[in-house]
Amino acid sequence: MRAEASDVSAATSRTDDVGQIPIAFPLRVTRSYAARMAKGDPADPLLLQVLPQAQEMLTAPGYGADPVGDRAAAAVPGLLHKYAGRVLLLATGACAIHCRYCFRREFPYGEFQLTRQRETNALAYIAADPSIEEVILSGGDPLVLGDERLESLIQALESIPHLVRLRIHSRLPVVLPSRITDGLLRILGSTRLQPVLVIHANHARELDDEVATGLRRLADVGVTLLNQTVLLKGINDSPEILAELSRRLFGLGVHPYYLHLLDKAGGVAHFDTPEEAAFELYEELRRRLPGYLVPRLVREEAGKPYKSLMVA
Repeated sequence: MRAEASDVSAATSRTDDVGQIPIAFPLRVTRSYAARMAKGDPADPLLLQVLPQAQEMLTAPGYGADPVGDRAAAAVPGLLHKYAGRVLLLATGACAIHCRYCFRREFPYGEFQLTRQRETNALAYIAADPSIEEVILSGGDPLVLGDERLESLIQALESIPHLVRLRIHSRLPVVLPSRITDGLLRILGSTRLQPVLVIHANHARELDDEVATGLRRLADVGVTLLNQTVLLKGINDSPEILAELSRRLFGLGVHPYYLHLLDKAGGVAHFDTPEEAAFELYEELRRRLPGYLVPRLVREEAGKPYKSLMVA
């Protein structure tokens, strides 16, 4: 299954609508997600996640095209091997939504995303290393793939005896909940691999009734649900907003997993929350919530064998 053309609104122009600012990363958003925005509110937290802005054209020290070291981690084209016991497949370069803070907004997918030949080579790499027990499907967004293609890839992974877990990182259950089809539920509910789906929500208002229904259906077929949030200045950088998000997620069967400090991709510096402010916010979140509702505050750093746990 793929999103129908009417579900996704995309701007193909190289400029935005305000001041003809050149934008290399065009506007893309689903109609479902746009419908949740507060009409007439230029500060709407959902709108600000997808609206191109002039600040993206500014350069800032320490911000660049490969902030988390993806290129250096490519063991073979299409496969990243950063951490012990798990590898990541770049299943596609396509997304249903372009988040303005995306850490792969300048990633050269043509060189790295999975093609049929690259898939063969990546599967051979995984099969040759019995220490690998988990495969992560990422992108882009792997749920942009149709059910037939996705099922074929999962079946190929199932044939590797030492694999135990399948993890999928996807924003589609949030931004395009119609993607949670009977076919997808059958695929994830029948695999011999333990299925984990890591969604990406930054604000409780993203989680409407249709999203809630899709998430509950996933949980019903045995999918473990986790959420990653990015700490974004002017969008969710308050303990009230983050606490509400954690409560809403947990009520839908999703465990708050990570609260990411911003990955320093080019053009995203205006979203950054200084570390000192992030620590203060996090401490307040810990005071307000039971421990199981507090996501881990982390930063991903190029070349490190694990994510850095940020503690004050």
